[in-house]
Amino acid sequence: MKHHQPKFSHSDVVELMQRLYWLTPSEIHSLPAYEDQNFYVAASEGGEYVLKILNSQDSKNPALIDVQTSAMSFLHQNGFPTQSALPNITGHFMTQEDKDCGYGCQKYLVRLFTYLPGTLISKVPLTPQLLYETGKMAAKMDRTLQEFEHPDLSVLQRENFIWSLSNTPLLEAYIYVLDGNPLQKVVKSVIHQYKTSVIPNRSNFRNCINHGDLNDLNILVQPHESGGHSISGILDFGDMNSGYFVYELAITIMYMMLEHQTPIEVGGLVLAGWESVFPLNESEKDCLYVLVLSRFCQSFVVAHYNVSQNPENEEYLMVTAKTAAHVFQQLLDHGKEKVEKVWFQTAAAQFSDSLVA
Repeated sequence: MKHHQPKFSHSDVVELMQRLYWLTPSEIHSLPAYEDQNFYVAASEGGEYVLKILNSQDSKNPALIDVQTSAMSFLHQNGFPTQSALPNITGHFMTQEDKDCGYGCQKYLVRLFTYLPGTLISKVPLTPQLLYETGKMAAKMDRTLQEFEHPDLSVLQRENFIWSLSNTPLLEAYIYVLDGNPLQKVVKSVIHQYKTSVIPNRSNFRNCINHGDLNDLNILVQPHESGGHSISGILDFGDMNSGYFVYELAITIMYMMLEHQTPIEVGGLVLAGWESVFPLNESEKDCLYVLVLSRFCQSFVVAHYNVSQNPENEEYLMVTAKTAAHVFQQLLDHGKEKVEKVWFQTAAAQFSDSLVA
């Protein structure tokens, strides 16, 4: 989990753009990033781009990065609003750059992407229609990725990847970062629930490739002609991994809950959109609540751990964890039975409305 975040300057970006892509930046500004560096770049020659510089740890696995990059292009070709990587002057989609960012000389992978205009979904009202569309889009994306082929597809297994919901029990090795925090006891309880209720049911889950991080910073929207907003961009495939359909749904519900005034209701609206494409089976339904709680726990533990390693980046690393605590507590206070009742009844009502419409 130790990732050295790159620290490239604007002058470094100018040099990279000119040397690797024969483009001259006329405007550069930083974009949010968890462990990497992202830059918006407008070029004098025309065009808008995103230059992404990966952290040193992820840069050690170019095969995984190539699979992620290819998956984005595959989805784009199938009508999804994803970015496309652009080749450098040698025709490759990745370049390894050596630089000392304060940790000794490290290798950092550099890629250039098309820029997607839009507003973060967290900045607009999360209407029932937009939540429904988010669930539907997530299900369609995972179903489409069933057809994705790549010679290195096996790298998506990522057995020790801390953000995979399959690896929720791995949080136990890092839970010490919550010493003295009331959350620690609750996180331990959720991990126990995961072991006793999710693991015995996983053989009944339908497997797929997960985007793995459909959070409020990775979905862009634009105003719709008839009012409201529609999804215009899906960003950041860095957490892609082999998982299960229900994992993607749980992750999407968790992050959409963070941006809503009545978060418990959100699950039913996202679920309705999801099931319009891919209905859950009984085992998946029964585990959904614990899987959503598990994603909250991953967010808490990993954020606190990363802050202990990179205290200078605390504000960004804790952005989700800080907002999540009160929503997490609401889920716990309501309990599994009440939350599931809201979710499944809301989803059923939305399905009936769509039939009438």
